[in-house]
Amino acid sequence: MGFHEVRFPASLSFGSAGGPERRTEVVTLANGFEERNTPWTHSRRRYDAGMGVRSLDDVGILLAFFEARRGQLHGFRWKDWADFKSGAASDDVGATDQQIGLGDGVADVFQLSKTYVSGQYSYTRPIAKPVAESVRVAVDGVALVEDVDYALDLVGGAVTLVDVPVAGSVITAGFEFDVPVRFDTDRIQSSVASFEAGDVPSVPVVEVRV
Repeated sequence: MGFHEVRFPASLSFGSAGGPERRTEVVTLANGFEERNTPWTHSRRRYDAGMGVRSLDDVGILLAFFEARRGQLHGFRWKDWADFKSGAASDDVGATDQQIGLGDGVADVFQLSKTYVSGQYSYTRPIAKPVAESVRVAVDGVALVEDVDYALDLVGGAVTLVDVPVAGSVITAGFEFDVPVRFDTDRIQSSVASFEAGDVPSVPVVEVRV
């Protein structure tokens, strides 16, 4: 599968609708109890890119982007305006937003991730598409300098430290990130008459594993 390291126009994704989905298999037993299981370790996000289209010029931008990706053929970056930061949406990115690892005296590569916490339960989501120049990294609260103290893989989201952190040290990071997606259709139907009447094209977009 091809992937283009280009972001879908943020002005269009701003008005889109969507979010995470899970796949849960539910079996109801003879006694009425349920057994629930999931084949998915991570959630998958879906969006409708058509809902952000507000003008005929926007339609043109959407069509150009769709054609350049060859429909479903190539993936691309998507900004989820409801969830695109390591911390709260209203806060600035900070180097201690998320813990991404603990030093063991050997490992020097750590994957960016975001942990969602509710009560005593949590889910850790790997982040593969950080936004350039938004990433901040720290070890035990001491901020590091990119290209001096660490290298960042913008394609896969891995942080490689120049100095191996000592055992027990806490590696943290803050960042903005995109969602790797593709179009979930090979066809876009649009009409000038229906658009001016208030109808917008439905353009499904789905997250891909990278």
